[in-house]
Amino acid sequence: MTARRTTIKCLLGLALLAGALGNAAAQDVEPSDMVRGGLQVIQLVDQARIGDLWDGAAPATKKRVSRVDFMAQISKVRGPLGAPLQRTWVAINRQVVADNDPELAGQYVSVEYETRFTNTAASRASMRELVSFHMDSDKVWRFSGYVLR
Repeated sequence: MTARRTTIKCLLGLALLAGALGNAAAQDVEPSDMVRGGLQVIQLVDQARIGDLWDGAAPATKKRVSRVDFMAQISKVRGPLGAPLQRTWVAINRQVVADNDPELAGQYVSVEYETRFTNTAASRASMRELVSFHMDSDKVWRFSGYVLR
């Protein structure tokens, strides 16, 4: 498959994800949908398709960090860890953030995964991956962040 087709499939997948997650009111968020959405995000990170991820991100994310910086930051922390050996979701959290900027304010849902990677100490140490989504002004949940700790 060509890179262009792969990118188009990825963007369509993110659009479908946004549609699946986005049409429900915040109190109606289905946790299993958020877990699946988080896994789709992490699979893009696993495949080093970080630019595609930024392309489908919430406007608030794009406002905080440039595409180049976003790709560099995630590649720097995630790349050396190697392939995932095991990944399990461990928590889902919802938060309302107040901010003077309406693009940054609002509802967020974060899904946390415990992951073991091939290049961590004896492949036994697990790390936490946190994927966040923001409900944008059009009432669509969109990817808003990825943190590895």
